[in-house]
Amino acid sequence: MNNSQSEKPLHMETTCGSLLSEMQRIWDEMGEPDIERDKMLFELQQECLEAYRRKVNQASCCRAQLQQTIADSEAEIAKICAALGEQSSYARQSSRSLKEELEAIKPKLEEMKRRKGERKNQFAAVVDQIQTFSKELCLHFQENAQMSVIDENDLSVKRLEEMQNYLPALQKEKSDRLKLLVDNLTTINSLCVVLGVDYKQTIAEVDPTLDDSCVLKNISKDLIFKLSAMINRLEELKKQRLLRLQDLATTLIGLWSLMDTPLEEQQKFYDFTRHIAASENEINEPNVLSADSLQHAEAEVSRLQAMKSTKMKEVLLRKRLELEEICRKAHLVIETQNSVDFSVEAIESGAIDPSYLLEQIEVQISKVKEETFSRREILEKLEKWLAACDEEFWLEEFNRDENRYHGGKGTHRNLKRAEKARVLVNKIPAMVETLRLRASAWQKERDHEFLYDRVAILYMLEQYCVLKQERELERQRLRDQKKLQGQLMVEQEALFWFNT
Repeated sequence: MNNSQSEKPLHMETTCGSLLSEMQRIWDEMGEPDIERDKMLFELQQECLEAYRRKVNQASCCRAQLQQTIADSEAEIAKICAALGEQSSYARQSSRSLKEELEAIKPKLEEMKRRKGERKNQFAAVVDQIQTFSKELCLHFQENAQMSVIDENDLSVKRLEEMQNYLPALQKEKSDRLKLLVDNLTTINSLCVVLGVDYKQTIAEVDPTLDDSCVLKNISKDLIFKLSAMINRLEELKKQRLLRLQDLATTLIGLWSLMDTPLEEQQKFYDFTRHIAASENEINEPNVLSADSLQHAEAEVSRLQAMKSTKMKEVLLRKRLELEEICRKAHLVIETQNSVDFSVEAIESGAIDPSYLLEQIEVQISKVKEETFSRREILEKLEKWLAACDEEFWLEEFNRDENRYHGGKGTHRNLKRAEKARVLVNKIPAMVETLRLRASAWQKERDHEFLYDRVAILYMLEQYCVLKQERELERQRLRDQKKLQGQLMVEQEALFWFNT
């Protein structure tokens, strides 16, 4: 190859020499002067030099272009390797010409471009998923700006893994929000069912895109906040309506009790009144707190209240009779100082509230029942004592009968009764003492007298003892008088016989 290159200048010199010889012959024939010949030769030399210089410049430019292309390729390879997070594996070999070097670097550059394109596609796929999640989650660009764009200067595997690792966090955020949204919608639906409110209309107020198709197009934090606000609003409405329900139920039960409403009528509102003591969490039945349900109960309350004044007179009279009957059986007297004006005129004139009057009577009935219970044992003993006193009185009358032993109708029965009466009368002192002790203890505990038909029991016992003592003294006086009369009769009879 070097021989052929050395032969080319020699051939060129031979050709130029022959041409110059040809020119000399022409000039000789023409008789060209030497000055012109030298001038033309000089011009010819200059033209040759210019042609050489032009070619040299062209070759130099071509070399520079080759060098620049190679340098650019090396720089691009280095840049791609840096972006991919790798060390450049290409090294130039000094033994190769520039064209050979260019041909050697082209495949390497294409390979790196291909790898960069594949890596960018991987990044693009991840970024696309991130942007999809961001759009679904309505995230602002600033919230994940670093993860939403492809940085051409950083396409490393580490960066790709960072972005890929960001996806599960977004997926979890989406899953958590979906669960929270579904829970919120379920809660709203439950509240709407209890309150009798249209569910679709309610969620449409929050976001028109919401429906019951189970396809959530919006899972933003703003929507979650709005749903939470709606839940709070519905829960507050539920709380208010529950309080209203319990107030109405209490009023209904009070009116039913007041007016002795039949159970059949009360049963119509059982589903309403049975929640009178329920907590908010226990109320979950459909329409139990609906506006219609509350209005229905309010209408019933209004109806009963309209009937109350008429019905109240009957109820009050019945309660008054009940109080009097309890007092009669218990030998009590209604406390006049605590009694209220029961006249129909006072009720009709509005001078007194019938409900207040009924309440007072109920209080009196309760007190009387309680006192009756506490008096029961003493009353039983008192009635036995009174029965014994009756037998004692009968026995005294029986003993005064001079013909009590004479045969006659009922004599045997009376003798049997007298025998039992004597046994019973012998127990009276113990009865009196027991009654006195029990009554004293009762009065000390209650701090007021034990009355029996307006008479204090201790006074009754005291009077009995006094009267019994008086009767005993009277009997003793009669016995002494009878004895004295007998003695006088004996003396008179003896005197008569003496005089005779």
